Amino acid sequence: MSKSLNRLDKFHHTRTGYLVFGLVELGLAYWLLSLAVDSGSIWEWALGIILFVGVLQNIVKLLGSFVHGKH
Repeated sequence: MSKSLNRLDKFHHTRTGYLVFGLVELGLAYWLLSLAVDSGSIWEWALGIILFVGVLQNIVKLLGSFVHGKH
């Protein structure tokens, strides 16, 4: 893995990283699911749902870091 990917991975495993990634994924999921409703495209639905699952994962990890503290 390159240095920039290592730094991005380390950032993603912080509270701020979980929040930033969650918000970006939420925006992208909203945009794709809005397009999917209008067009009925299967790939837009699938990608939107995948991104929304990512949002949920980041929220759970963020809340877990507050409940259990930093590791």
